[in-house]
Amino acid sequence: MNKASRQKKIRELIENHEVSGQQELLGMLEKEGIVVAQATLSRDFAEMGVVRNRTSDGGYRLAVPEEPQVDIIKGLVGMEVLSVASNETSIIIRTLPGRAHGVGSFLDRLTNDNILGTIAGDDTVLVIPSTVRKISSVKSYIQKILSQP
Repeated sequence: MNKASRQKKIRELIENHEVSGQQELLGMLEKEGIVVAQATLSRDFAEMGVVRNRTSDGGYRLAVPEEPQVDIIKGLVGMEVLSVASNETSIIIRTLPGRAHGVGSFLDRLTNDNILGTIAGDDTVLVIPSTVRKISSVKSYIQKILSQP
């Protein structure tokens, strides 16, 4: 199944059912015959702008805004980042396990000419700057956009 079809199904399930979290949604997707990794689902959530809203009974329910809101996505992605570090040539972002792909995807979608791209593993993102002379400014930009100290 391609990404667009998967995200359409995710939106449909979230809008038509009271889904409280990723694990519940993963189970619902599996029942529909869609097997997806948790990291892929996290990336989909970031791209779609999925948020968790508190319900009247104190629980949570996932929701998909009509238009993804960058501030909400930034907040979600920022919660997945543990640290941002750099040396003379690279910027490394440490994330919660399984969250690096979503963080990398978010950074790739930003319009910043100083970032050539990212490479993500399970819990680490390598950010490749346009030039090593921009390491400091790119690191500061990433920390600001993700609200990291």
